[in-house]
Amino acid sequence: MKYGLILAAAAAVSFAAPVLADGKTLYLEKTCVACHGKDAKKPLTPEYPRLAGQNAKYAERQMLDIKSGARANGNAAAMKGVMHLVSDEEIKELAKYLSEIK
Repeated sequence: MKYGLILAAAAAVSFAAPVLADGKTLYLEKTCVACHGKDAKKPLTPEYPRLAGQNAKYAERQMLDIKSGARANGNAAAMKGVMHLVSDEEIKELAKYLSEIK
């Protein structure tokens, strides 16, 4: 009985949802850094927005709209090509991280 319980617990752990990376890790790994700068304060070009300190709900909405195609103006086309790399949960985490950068 004891071993069965241990095996059941091990099986449950193996099917657990993957752990979501923190916002900073996502920012660096999901190519955000390439255009918006390593600290989100100095974008590659003046046309790209400075993301550090951005309101979390606003940033999340913009990323979701670009991903879905609801936003297609300005530089949205440049981001549309990479938004498939980011899940909706990761977008939320990225937006939270960006809002916390001082």
